[in-house]
Amino acid sequence: MSENGEEKLIPVARHIAKTIGHTDTMTDYILKIFYNFDGRLREKLTEKISEDDVEQTLHSLHRQISRYISSDDPISADASAEFLHSIDQLIAAVRDWTPLADDKNISSCLDRAEDLLQQSMFRLEDEFRILVERGAESYDLTRGAGSTHLDSSDDENDDVFEDENFIPVAQPITDYDIVIDALPASTIGDLHEIAKRMVAAGYVKECSHAYSTCRREFLEESLSRLGLQKLSIDEVQRMQWTQLEDEIDKWIKAINVALRILFPSERRLCDRIFFGFSSAADLSFMEVCRGSTIQLLNFADAVAIGSRAPERLFKVLDVYETVRDLMPEFELIFSDQYCVTLRNEAITIWKRLGEVIRGIFMELENLIRRDPAKAAVPGGGLHPITRYVMNYLRAACRSRQTLEQVFEEPGGNIDYRKGDDRGLSSLAVQMAWIMELLESNLEAKSKIYRDTALCSVFMMNNGRYIVDKVKDNELGILLGDDWIRKHTAKVRQYHVNYQRSSWSKVLGVLRVDNNSISPNEASKSLREKLKLFNSYFEEICKTQSSWVIFDEHLREELRNSVSGTLSPAYRNFIGRLQSAPDFGKHADRYIRFSVEDLEARISELFQGTRGGRR
Repeated sequence: MSENGEEKLIPVARHIAKTIGHTDTMTDYILKIFYNFDGRLREKLTEKISEDDVEQTLHSLHRQISRYISSDDPISADASAEFLHSIDQLIAAVRDWTPLADDKNISSCLDRAEDLLQQSMFRLEDEFRILVERGAESYDLTRGAGSTHLDSSDDENDDVFEDENFIPVAQPITDYDIVIDALPASTIGDLHEIAKRMVAAGYVKECSHAYSTCRREFLEESLSRLGLQKLSIDEVQRMQWTQLEDEIDKWIKAINVALRILFPSERRLCDRIFFGFSSAADLSFMEVCRGSTIQLLNFADAVAIGSRAPERLFKVLDVYETVRDLMPEFELIFSDQYCVTLRNEAITIWKRLGEVIRGIFMELENLIRRDPAKAAVPGGGLHPITRYVMNYLRAACRSRQTLEQVFEEPGGNIDYRKGDDRGLSSLAVQMAWIMELLESNLEAKSKIYRDTALCSVFMMNNGRYIVDKVKDNELGILLGDDWIRKHTAKVRQYHVNYQRSSWSKVLGVLRVDNNSISPNEASKSLREKLKLFNSYFEEICKTQSSWVIFDEHLREELRNSVSGTLSPAYRNFIGRLQSAPDFGKHADRYIRFSVEDLEARISELFQGTRGGRR
């Protein structure tokens, strides 16, 4: 090498190592390769750094840095720039001296430099934490925009803020398109400069910890102001259901604000403070949000592993839909290597909630099966199980799209019914099965009635109620028109069965035998038939006046049908009676009911206590 070429080679070698090396460690490694490649190059590189130079540099840096390390006071803005510049020099010195650690004298200086660097990092960590806390205090988070907004401009609210135990409660959020700038831009810039030095010195975790400790408190306080309590899974499961319903409402508000406002704002803040250091930003964001996310997910999990009583369906649906609707936010916010477990946990709990919903419907099936056929409903009226199940299914089907999604998902540990070959969805098959169970249960209950006519009235009442509840809503769309037509026909058949079992004997009495018998025998037969008719009719009216037909149209339809069948037969019978020779003008003495009286008595049927049809 010529002397001039050697002088140029040294900076070139350093430049190549720094350019190719993406990190300081890689740069040092490349320099070592140069050293090993040519001994002369090693000599030229090392001879540029003498022991005296190293000692002098270290002494100067120690003098500049130690005054900041030993002080407990916050570092001013002007002093901060000088302190950071000294740290830059120290980091560069450690980087340059590390490849020369084989030299004992330089190695000794290197140890002292690394110790000084460690003390510097501790001081920077303290300063970093102070800046985060002070920056947050400069923003009045209880009165700002976003999730922590409070209308507290009046004197009354100013007074309550003086109570240190007072926790303000957030106002309802209607616009989630909000980003909270929780720290001033100048503070963010200062934090970025500190983070840059700590990352360069290899203190990523320490910097991330200092940042996350402060910001984690902000998130926890924000969720607390939304009314969310820190509850363990056991505490949630021990709650009374009415209390848990209130907590679910608060949880829904809190998780929406967290996923749509708080977490995106924290992500943005991390990215700005750790700009250029994506791994550090990801780690810090995870440490900030992990605790709050687990708190929110644990609540949903507690709901999922709780009781599967049918009355819980609607709140469980609310929790399921909330998690489902927030999955895009989970996917977007928790997409990095550190947060993937949180995202996966959210997916797991979402699927578990779906299993719970399917399990609740199985519990509804069991409830119908277990409902005992003991005491008969007075007057053949509407059974409570019919009202409960139909109102339950009608309300559940308001969330038909969600339920369709739930029942089309893989069932996990729940064995639910898949769609059939008629093109019905899994949910439609499930609903049809529940209706079949209900119908079988009602048929068993109808056997309690000794009077077959009353049995038919009972089935007619409950069948009509079922059909009416299915029509013109989402449940009807699921079961389909064929199902409705089939069950409407069943109600008509119960109607026919009632008339046959109640009035056939009465109508039989009114039939006049046209066989050739003597007039005296005919008159005697008519008198006997009239007595039987009066007895039968009186007995039926007395009995059935206390029976119940809930549906007004069905009640009138049934009365008209009875009247339309009985009145003509009775009118014809009375005419024959009045034309008989032995009766003549004295026939009215034997006739207790006129046709009008008959129809009036029929109109009084089914007037038992009907109650409500809701």
